[in-house]
Amino acid sequence: MARKATSDTKSETGWRGSREGWLEAAYDMLVHEGVEAVKIMPLAERLGLSRTSFYWFFKDRDALLAALAEMWAARTTLPLTAACTEYAETETEAMLNVIGCFLRPETFDAKLEFAMRGWGLQDAVILAQIEAADRQRLAGLQDMLARWGHGAQDADVRARTIYLTQIGYIFMRAEENLETRLTRIPHYVKIYTGQAPAPRELARFRAHFGDQPASLASSGGNCANLA
Repeated sequence: MARKATSDTKSETGWRGSREGWLEAAYDMLVHEGVEAVKIMPLAERLGLSRTSFYWFFKDRDALLAALAEMWAARTTLPLTAACTEYAETETEAMLNVIGCFLRPETFDAKLEFAMRGWGLQDAVILAQIEAADRQRLAGLQDMLARWGHGAQDADVRARTIYLTQIGYIFMRAEENLETRLTRIPHYVKIYTGQAPAPRELARFRAHFGDQPASLASSGGNCANLA
């Protein structure tokens, strides 16, 4: 059933819930139980809504799953590629921008990344989207490194080192406390760029993230956000 146009806001956000509410409930199921659990009736029961309410916002389950895939791109690939072009005065500052993106759950949703990669093992269409995202992310990192003077092959290998390390952390469900991560960051920057970050750059970075919780691993302990 197509979503009906109406001036009655209750019909959109009241007893039928809202598109965002259905989508967030589906997200929660995906990251904690896997894609097989994302079904209309269990979602309705979780939200305390009727099954038919779902169809005001999504044509069918496939439409909901497509929306989850769009959410994943918006919460991972888009922020990461944006971080690769963020203003920086030095190459090491540019790399700190990228690491900062991985560190923030709102700019790189590691729980969703983990769930999507599990989903991709079962669904060729999703796997193709993941592979395309991998290429896009690597290209962003390579282009950033090339702008700072790295040759094509060197930029390629460094980009892969950055990216595959991060994806490895997610797959391993690694956890580190904040101080451990902050202590390791200068070494990662030197490995990734060939240069050590300046003390003032690290001071700014620490000031930005120093008020975060003691552990920056994602809730539930299923993956970390920073390599």
